[in-house]
Amino acid sequence: SVMLMCMAVDWVAAGLLATANAFYVFVYTVWLKRRTPQNIVIGGAAGAFPPMIGWAAVTGGVDLHSLVLFALIFFWTPPHFWALALNKQVDYGRAGVPMAPLVWGERETMRNMLWYTLILLPLTFLPVVFGALGIPYLVAAAALGAWLLVGVVRVMRAENFVKPAWSVYKYSLLYLALLFAAMVVDRAMV
Repeated sequence: SVMLMCMAVDWVAAGLLATANAFYVFVYTVWLKRRTPQNIVIGGAAGAFPPMIGWAAVTGGVDLHSLVLFALIFFWTPPHFWALALNKQVDYGRAGVPMAPLVWGERETMRNMLWYTLILLPLTFLPVVFGALGIPYLVAAAALGAWLLVGVVRVMRAENFVKPAWSVYKYSLLYLALLFAAMVVDRAMV
């Protein structure tokens, strides 16, 4: 895939793809996954590379806009996966994967979900601040983010977090897709 990217696109995109692949295999899978509850946080960087790779493929480089896209996925990853981990603790425990709820406990995991969500939401506004996107995206990002935040708070307040955590996990998939779709729609309106 790296060689094909280099031949078909350019060496910058190929280099980022090689970095993402190496990071996923060696840093996340081999080193972090079974050693630390921070596996999702640090390992989330591998999953955050695709927008930078795409940006480099189109523009030939990496700039502040592509780094913002990276940051959006990076900070989205922990609340997304920890919502799943809350409900799959037994499975992760059997597999020997030290996910946050198993190591930190459920309440601390929920607090961390909230913190990452509170960092993520202002980051979603940066494309507007930098002039890359406009009001349609801003409205969508605010509404989508508010609903994500409400979901995380519901998980924290629930006596039984199972159902709200599943809701946050499923919504977080939709959230990210709709956030990026809002970017496309906003750009198409220009």
